[in-house]
Amino acid sequence: MNAPFKPTSEPETSFARRHIGPSPRDVAAMLDTIGAKSLSQLVSDTLPGAIRQKAPLDLGRPLSESEALLHMRTLAAQNRPLISLIGQGYSGTILPAVIQRNILENPAWYTAYTPYQPEISQGRLEALFNFQTMICDLTGLDVANASLLDEATAAAEAMALAERVSHGRSKAFFVDQNVHPQTLAVLRTRAEPLGWTLITGDPATDLDKAEVFGGLLQYPDTTGALRDPRGAIAALHAKGALAIIAADLLALTLIASPGDLGADIAIGSAQRFGVPMGYGGPHAAFMAVRDSLKRSLPGRIVGLSVDCRGAPAYRLALQTREQHIRREKATSNICTAQVLLAVIASMYAVYHGPEGLTAIARTVQRRAAVLAAGLRKLGFALAAESFFDTVTVDVGARRDEIVGRALAETINFGIGERSLRIALDETTTAEVVEAVWRAFGGELSYAEVEASARESLPAELKRVSHFLSHPVFHAHRSETEMLRYMRKLSDRDLALDRAMIPLGSCTMKLNATTEMVPLTWPEFCQLHPFAPTEQAKGYHALFARLEQWLCEITGYDAISLQPNSGAQGEYAGLLAIRAYHAARGEAHRKVCLIPSSAHGTNPASAHMAGMEVVVVACDARGDVDVDDLRAKADAHGKNLAAIMITYPSTHGVFEEHITEICEIVHGHGGQVYLDGANLNAQVGLARPGDYGADVSHLNLHKTFCIPHGGGGPGMGPIGVKAHLAPYLPGHPATDGATPHAVGPVSAAPFSSASILTISYIYILMMGGEGLARATETAILNANYIAKRLDPHFPVLYRNAKGRVAHECIVDPRPLKASSGVTVDDIAKRLIDYGFHAPTMSFPVPGTLMIEPTESESKTELDRFCDAMIAIRQEIGEVEQGRFKIEDSPLRHAPHTVHDIADDDWKRPYRRSEGCFPDGVSRTDKYWSPVGRVDNVFGDRNLVCSCPPVTDYAEAAE
Repeated sequence: MNAPFKPTSEPETSFARRHIGPSPRDVAAMLDTIGAKSLSQLVSDTLPGAIRQKAPLDLGRPLSESEALLHMRTLAAQNRPLISLIGQGYSGTILPAVIQRNILENPAWYTAYTPYQPEISQGRLEALFNFQTMICDLTGLDVANASLLDEATAAAEAMALAERVSHGRSKAFFVDQNVHPQTLAVLRTRAEPLGWTLITGDPATDLDKAEVFGGLLQYPDTTGALRDPRGAIAALHAKGALAIIAADLLALTLIASPGDLGADIAIGSAQRFGVPMGYGGPHAAFMAVRDSLKRSLPGRIVGLSVDCRGAPAYRLALQTREQHIRREKATSNICTAQVLLAVIASMYAVYHGPEGLTAIARTVQRRAAVLAAGLRKLGFALAAESFFDTVTVDVGARRDEIVGRALAETINFGIGERSLRIALDETTTAEVVEAVWRAFGGELSYAEVEASARESLPAELKRVSHFLSHPVFHAHRSETEMLRYMRKLSDRDLALDRAMIPLGSCTMKLNATTEMVPLTWPEFCQLHPFAPTEQAKGYHALFARLEQWLCEITGYDAISLQPNSGAQGEYAGLLAIRAYHAARGEAHRKVCLIPSSAHGTNPASAHMAGMEVVVVACDARGDVDVDDLRAKADAHGKNLAAIMITYPSTHGVFEEHITEICEIVHGHGGQVYLDGANLNAQVGLARPGDYGADVSHLNLHKTFCIPHGGGGPGMGPIGVKAHLAPYLPGHPATDGATPHAVGPVSAAPFSSASILTISYIYILMMGGEGLARATETAILNANYIAKRLDPHFPVLYRNAKGRVAHECIVDPRPLKASSGVTVDDIAKRLIDYGFHAPTMSFPVPGTLMIEPTESESKTELDRFCDAMIAIRQEIGEVEQGRFKIEDSPLRHAPHTVHDIADDDWKRPYRRSEGCFPDGVSRTDKYWSPVGRVDNVFGDRNLVCSCPPVTDYAEAAE
């Protein structure tokens, strides 16, 4: 053995020891396999010496799991979750305990990956299909996506959709003056780089004279007023513009749907369907459109197709709209969704059904009507007499006096200059309404006021169309049935709780239970994002320390926690670069250099930021072609804004020329945007801010353990050098914003604040030494897999010393010529061995990109390698003529219980050979619930919501 066993200084019970998969003895054996004397030597072989950081990370003493939870309790105690009646798109909710325990707190759901492999994702795909059905039914529109980041982002995406289909008739967009303020602010951010003009005003008086490509109407509006939008919709249509309605999902159980009113697009948030406010998120936004707009709809769409036996099977539909395929021509830069939250919202609807949702809405609406009646009795004038759950009251000079009394009652209102907004929700009791009256100076009895309170919904806007007629929304009223339904769906999926998910560029590492525990504590999950800062001192202490840690880890000088995903972080970083150039009188700098190997979100984000994409070639080793870069930097020098580069590269190698690349761009006055998707290969070893990068987004859901949740939530904060710090995103709700700050990119100032607790605890428990060891182990695991697989599936890219970074690309393309096998065949056959496939055909078509992460043990790595080697042997049997590829286990994979029970088996291999490959436990076998899914059929016959119950009745006749 080249590497003698040396115990680490970490105790066996330390969190780092629990988080990192290989034991010290395993590490020694793996180093021996790859021919390295130590982890230190391996790192030296892998990273260029010029970028290695000089000093270890100084993050303080790592805490044990019990110490960390005590620390989080002290932070939580500094938050004061008052009764929130602020509204503005955020509501108190009651998350049914059966959903909290079995979805939100269940690793079978929160450790799942984006369902790009549909055969092993049928459970979460069905839940998302239910979500889409719920949105289509409530909005009265034809097609919905599987969620967006937040309501403000959804509004911006709807505006962009309207502009795309307008064919250049106008560059102006109308916005109802009573949309939520954060929505208007995000719309302004999105519109300005693209040269679009926002016209804000009263739809009843200001829309007629405006030439626009679309318009956004809030329904009910941010003051609570419920106005009939049909006149404004007709005015927009008369101009050839699209009508977009931002709607309240719960209100839509009682009021006419956007589709019934004639709208083209509906957007909003599903937060109030059981999802906690969480000081801003994460929450699932939604977008629904009429059928003719479905191919322009951004985000993911779940569709219904068939498998190889003709059985129904869910899949992601219309993926040709994805950024990785269309790049700067993509419908948006969105690379993630809010799947876990969409699943929760859909389960809330499944559990309550249409009758339950309507009952909740009627209770909320009735309490609001009683509240209004009491305020009238006390002599206050309401801003509107028609409303659902929110009333705005003119209080004049008495504002501060009333707010003071409300705080004494532990209540927060929405505060205007001379008005107060009071938004009720499903948590509001009669006692809370009485406390509101006391804040307004009156002692009233709820029961007495209710007896004479009048209706607040106008008759012409009452809903008459049915919704949620599909049986799934009627079959799970008891907790027993609900529990079994969620268990049935999770059993259909393959998530990290079952097996390694070796996806390159996606970093599916352990999401430790201790990291997840505080997420549902009321002190963290029940705060409104616009509550007074003094009520969220624990959160702000956490933000400050997390920002400090991230600066120490990256070498940057400032951090913005606002971006809500990696793609949104890219966008925010490019906006900061754009604003920096403009402030220096160089607004003409709009060229963004992007290597051909880059993530598809990079060019899409650059396009959204108003930049012109120029592609830089890569050489035969997968590195940026420095000569081509230099030539293009020279050619565009006066207009060069930035380069976007992923490091280590998407090809899984630390490029030796990274400092030279940065110097070339800086020499022409440009900025270096370093995509932080692969930061997990650098933490503790190298800092982007030290070797030349100016800005990076940091995928907290990759490097810092926020769960993927089946495709979201995620977080993409950005780190910047000092000269870009003034241009970080601002927010209208945040005090002290700098005058040069770009506008907000998320609805809430700290976007999905509640899940920042996860990354915070992870760093708290790992400490600097633990984080560095995790990075070293990730590199070790990747090189171990590369070494074991290379004789069977050659590794495509390595550095000059033969090392890969944290991931590797294996190349089965020559096997297609010799056997006919495709990368799809290998991916589907891996399911029979109990594994999720690696990343397929990205960044190189026909290849597999494998990333093991530091969390996987040697035992699991060997199990995966053994499966891949066994598959290569099966390919060899095809090459040797045992059977044709069409008749092989590879092409028929994945095998299901239908195969093992097939009474008419005629394939040239044994059933046991197909269903139980060598090394697979018959006792613990994972069975794919469907056979190989027909993607082409699904796109040609798009079905993305449950058919109405009438279809079932007709089929039965």
